[in-house]
Amino acid sequence: MSSTPAKVIAVLSQGCAANFGDGEKIARALSAQIPDCKITFEFPSEPPQAFYLNVCTVKGNGTALKLVQRATSAFPQTPIFITGCAPRDFRETVLKEFPQVIFTDLKQLQAGLDASPSTLRESPFVGIVNIEEGCLDACAFCSTRLVKGRLKSFPEGAIVEQVQRLVDDGCLEIQLTGQDCACYGFDTGTNLAGLIQKILTNVTGNYRLRLGMGNPRHILGYKDALLDCFQDERVYRFLHIPVQSGSDHVLQLMNRKHSVEDYRNFAQELLEKIPLFTLSTDLIVGFPGETEEDFMQTLELLKETRPTVCNITRFVAREGTVAALMESADTPDCKAVPDPVKHERSALLFDTFQKIAQENNQLWIGSTCTVVTEKHGHREGTTIARNYAYRPVALQGEIPAGQKLQARIIKAEPFALIGERL
Repeated sequence: MSSTPAKVIAVLSQGCAANFGDGEKIARALSAQIPDCKITFEFPSEPPQAFYLNVCTVKGNGTALKLVQRATSAFPQTPIFITGCAPRDFRETVLKEFPQVIFTDLKQLQAGLDASPSTLRESPFVGIVNIEEGCLDACAFCSTRLVKGRLKSFPEGAIVEQVQRLVDDGCLEIQLTGQDCACYGFDTGTNLAGLIQKILTNVTGNYRLRLGMGNPRHILGYKDALLDCFQDERVYRFLHIPVQSGSDHVLQLMNRKHSVEDYRNFAQELLEKIPLFTLSTDLIVGFPGETEEDFMQTLELLKETRPTVCNITRFVAREGTVAALMESADTPDCKAVPDPVKHERSALLFDTFQKIAQENNQLWIGSTCTVVTEKHGHREGTTIARNYAYRPVALQGEIPAGQKLQARIIKAEPFALIGERL
């Protein structure tokens, strides 16, 4: 007697860890509603029962539109549901071309469901835990806040319980994530450092925490407590704090509430107190009103603070944002930056950053460290692992994910360390 094939539902996420965390929540909700379904997090080779496309439009609509086009082209008869960061202009564009698409969101999908203890996720060894949603800022360029709204911190107790479940289920890495992790707890009387200490105190097992992106200005009020957290070996020595510009003039235009000096001082203190720390930041090039002098200040800040990870983005106006109005107005006090200038500036920033990243990574050569294997490398016959500073370490051979190994760093590249197994 043959069994009925499981109904396959494809949940495909894009963008940041917070969005991937929401994607896993969507998968758990669908699994609870449709017990006989099978969830896949990869693009299927056969027609699924449905697609749930959890999109990201932070850097424009292009990547999200390509995913919708791919799904509709491969399986025209398959229902498509879209969630994630889907602002109005993206919705209008999609529905004009694909009127059969249905927009939904995580709250609708979770409606009527009890809190699920499920640990269904994309990676057996990585657990994504959303600790908050929304933010306390109104950055001129950001469309995400138009979708996610104001800060809502999730209860500490529920977060601790979820982390313990994931660790008990085999997770070696726990990613604490959200739209702005740095302001976690500001609406409930705590902060990110307090949450981390609660997890470290109450969650037993073999795991490391990776902290998500945080606005620099929010960290300043509890920076000493946060720095103390990195003394625990269960916390990756990695922090993503987007400065966005090295010019106070541009930061004011962006409506960012930190100063260049705020970021510079914190970055320098971090790197002085914790050698080989992985500092990650973001820079936007070509924001309306950015002058040549503003850009040179950004270049200088990059050289001074020497991040090991830097996401460099050419400004793209998002409909409904203040920055879009600023670019279209193109006033003498706030001139739009021509695309060729944006390309020239971003290329110079990228070249400078590559040299810095190369020099930072060379400091690891000759050192020995414990690494955890993560995935197959881009180069055939290699495996990518992570060390305690969340640096990717490329190892020779195809090694299963989740293996803890000793490795010696023998070579460095701008975006990875090259290691050999001991």
